[in-house]
Amino acid sequence: MEKETCTFSYCEKPPVVEIETDLLIIGGGMSACGAAFEAVRWANPKGLKVTMVDKAATDRSGAVAMGLSAINTYIGENKVEDYVRYVRGDLMGIIREDLVYDLGRHVDNSVHLFEEWGLPIWKKGDDGFSLDGFQARDAGKAMLKDGGVPVRSGKWQIMINGESYKVIVAEAAKKALEINRQATGVAQNHFERVFIVKLYHDANDPKRVAAAAGFSVRENKIYIFKAKAILLGAGGAVNVFRPRSTREGQGRAWYPVWNAGSGYALGMQAGAELTMMENRFVPARFKDGYGPVGAWFLFFKAKATNALGEDYCATRLEETKKLYSPYAEKLGTAIRNHMMMLDMKEGKGPILMNTHTAMQELAKTMDAKRIKHLEAEAWEDFLDMCIGQAGLWACKNVEPDKEPSEIMPTEPYLLGSHAGCAGFWCSGPGDIPGTPEHYSWGYNRMSTVPGLFMMGDIVGASGHKFSSGSHAEGRIAAKAAIAFILDHADYKPTIKETPEAIAAELYAPYEIYEKYKTFSTDPYTNPHYIRPHMLQARLQKIADEYFGGISTWYMTSKTMLEEGLKQLELLKEDAARSAAANLHELMRAWENFHRILSVEAHARHILFREESRYPGYYYRGDFLAIDDKNWKCFVNSRYDAEKNTWELKKVPYVQIIPD
Repeated sequence: MEKETCTFSYCEKPPVVEIETDLLIIGGGMSACGAAFEAVRWANPKGLKVTMVDKAATDRSGAVAMGLSAINTYIGENKVEDYVRYVRGDLMGIIREDLVYDLGRHVDNSVHLFEEWGLPIWKKGDDGFSLDGFQARDAGKAMLKDGGVPVRSGKWQIMINGESYKVIVAEAAKKALEINRQATGVAQNHFERVFIVKLYHDANDPKRVAAAAGFSVRENKIYIFKAKAILLGAGGAVNVFRPRSTREGQGRAWYPVWNAGSGYALGMQAGAELTMMENRFVPARFKDGYGPVGAWFLFFKAKATNALGEDYCATRLEETKKLYSPYAEKLGTAIRNHMMMLDMKEGKGPILMNTHTAMQELAKTMDAKRIKHLEAEAWEDFLDMCIGQAGLWACKNVEPDKEPSEIMPTEPYLLGSHAGCAGFWCSGPGDIPGTPEHYSWGYNRMSTVPGLFMMGDIVGASGHKFSSGSHAEGRIAAKAAIAFILDHADYKPTIKETPEAIAAELYAPYEIYEKYKTFSTDPYTNPHYIRPHMLQARLQKIADEYFGGISTWYMTSKTMLEEGLKQLELLKEDAARSAAANLHELMRAWENFHRILSVEAHARHILFREESRYPGYYYRGDFLAIDDKNWKCFVNSRYDAEKNTWELKKVPYVQIIPD
């Protein structure tokens, strides 16, 4: 089909607002909030302007939007070196140890700030039993920074009353931005409900990013933000693979449905180098409700078994070691998934989380009052962050204190802050002994594109940050970005694209819909365009069937990947004919394009790496084992958006922290 152009002959031309700032923060999740808080500290004394742009409302945006019942990364009495070993073991031996170590030595400071800002953190009572955050406060227990002893649900996790976790953290970020706004005299520096679609290179220095453009999802308006440095924290990708939930439940996912791969796509189109995009996360969660299992495993000591009562982590260990030793012995997240799937494929399911026996065991050491409190804690685990799970139990007549509940691996997600490490190749701090030269090039968390910094879910090879680590990483990146701006004080961002051309590109789906909507009696079925809902269904089908989704039990191969990539290329062509009837669909149309780029990077990395590095997350049927001899390295790539071409390469992995 002939390429469509937008001349605003059919849709209303939006006003274009141009904003000039020093530091632009894209995103509103934990990393972006950390970045805003920290950036203002260093920007205000120098008179620098800090601007944050969030697709959603910052109080409830990002992966922590619904709340959490635990902070999963708190070093406390542990050693940072052991934290690096833990992350390395869970991610099958390949991580950027400098980035993980750097995160580990800073993360506790963010957690201490959360408590100062009002987050209730559980503490140990005088009798050894746990006090929730409010009880601990009423009992006068010391804060963490003053020696208070948290309630650990695992070696690195601490329990919190976290329904308002994100609201508390967002408040601090918004206050910091307000202080910066007053100091610099700008009219506005915090934009909500504005979706950033694309980054633009500098007209005079094509290697450097200079601007970002997007549109309001609430009013007919386009924004162009010009900045001396950009901090990207727009998150990973969900709904690129077909989900297990269907029809009215399709929006039910473990990872937030609004995370559309924008963090990856924006950086990719700007030419930033990616690393470990072959990695994905497939969490085991309560079936259909996607409720969290971590607290049940770690805090309540629940056991997961097959339907015959067998512990698959024990019965399947020896056969798993044959292909995946020495990583099988560590029983990391991917390996546990793998052993669960072996049982499920042999018909030994359903897999059961024995919530009832865990509660009964804990109750043996408690009086009636403490038992009641324990039950409240178990329910709060879901009410803090997955209310839908409680609703599902209710409608299925399940009482988790009396009977087990089914768990199952989900569809895959692309992310880099949880038990995954897909993202960008970023500069490290450079001050950790043993760091190789190719790990650091000047500014911490800066991508290979000058002036473009990464944080949170899109920093590659650096998983297990979780919420607190993402906040801390935003602060690390913000401080480095301010240093970059000060070191290039004479720089003025300039782009060659005109506001008119940017508006035409962003509003093209609007124009296409208005131009052709009367060519069919049903506006959802039209020979001239494709609506976002249908395009996403096609994308999910391709990814699911060819790139190792749920329908193939996460199995793929060279031939499958190549066929899927061929179909994905056709889908990219059709995406140029996306049609949007309103602002919501316009956002969905561009989200789909971001998802397509994200999953293409994922598939190309899996194709390049000829081994199954992450069994339980994905399998290469033609290279089923782990191959440390040839593939204990990073896989990096670069996408050329103008030529639509890819370059992939191996990059040496260097172990910094000894075993």
